[in-house]
Amino acid sequence: MTHENCWEFKNCGREPGGVNVSELGVCPASTETLADGVNHGMNGGRACWAISGTMCGGKVQGTLATKIGNCLNCEFYQRVQREEKPRFETSAKILERLNKGFPPES
Repeated sequence: MTHENCWEFKNCGREPGGVNVSELGVCPASTETLADGVNHGMNGGRACWAISGTMCGGKVQGTLATKIGNCLNCEFYQRVQREEKPRFETSAKILERLNKGFPPES
């Protein structure tokens, strides 16, 4: 079962087929299959803070290292953290999966 994903929460329209794809492109969080299931999301939809190229404040963001300060203050990040405790997958664990190409644990 998946929970609300970032593109649904933020209503950004950057998911495949979304209203803003032609203007802003497809968000990498919505297509990152290696993060599928992380924090009960679809693709990277509940791990967006660990995925480069997501959008915040109307601007495409860079790597986790450059955007984590904004992400820690993000209402969606805080919501996922609350909803997933104590099984919240940390940024380090998500990055390890993305870098090694391992699918998420069940």
